[in-house]
Amino acid sequence: MRVVTWNLWGRFGPWEHRQGGIAAVLAATKADVICLQEVWSTEDGVDQARTLSDALGFHMARNPDRFHRGLSVGNAILSRWPIEVDETRTLPGDGHRRVVRADLRSPHGRVPVFCTHLDYRFDEGRIRQEQVGALVTYISGHRGDPAVDRPVVLCGDFNAVPTADEIRLLTGESPPPIQGLVFNDAWAAVGDGPGYTWDATNPHLADAYWPRRRLDYVFVSWPRPKPVGNPLAAELIGTEPVDGVVPSDHYGVQVDLAD
Repeated sequence: MRVVTWNLWGRFGPWEHRQGGIAAVLAATKADVICLQEVWSTEDGVDQARTLSDALGFHMARNPDRFHRGLSVGNAILSRWPIEVDETRTLPGDGHRRVVRADLRSPHGRVPVFCTHLDYRFDEGRIRQEQVGALVTYISGHRGDPAVDRPVVLCGDFNAVPTADEIRLLTGESPPPIQGLVFNDAWAAVGDGPGYTWDATNPHLADAYWPRRRLDYVFVSWPRPKPVGNPLAAELIGTEPVDGVVPSDHYGVQVDLAD
């Protein structure tokens, strides 16, 4: 199973010019599941996630619109396979951050997928920890039997580096919010190099004051039946210009998981 996660940067920068590159990169991945953050829609009915899913011939789950000045920005899951459950939950904080859940009917059985985007400021680590706690609690109610069922796939822009406390809560390097539910970081398992998804090599970040960081993740729940869900390969996507423009301020992550 090939999974992609990518923050598409809303309608910032040369957003109209970027749309073709986003579509081209996603099509080239030949992914089965695509988790997107900062996808936009407008009050007059234009929906970036719907446009992308229709172009791919995929099914879609997305958070409900929350319009501000005619624009809504959020998360979406695009799936090659039918979606049996589509649900959104709000995370702690100011109510802006949410998680989208989709249960996919794959040829190998039900695959629970969650897509989220946590608060971004340097000093919001405590809020992100609360959001992770709520996220794991929510996931624990929808994971199935870890001894026999397919594992949970959790993707998103977590706005935290791998050594941050909020990520350590997920990976079991700190005591997890729910005993018996932790996650493997796919890039840490099989990725090559630092895997920076927020990187000064991206021309959109020429004036950014944030350091180079790995912020975007594909996680797989543990325990799980071996070898289902084991990471096999990981690479960055969206790193090169398409028609002269890099498609987003974030690079995306593509991961292959064992069936």
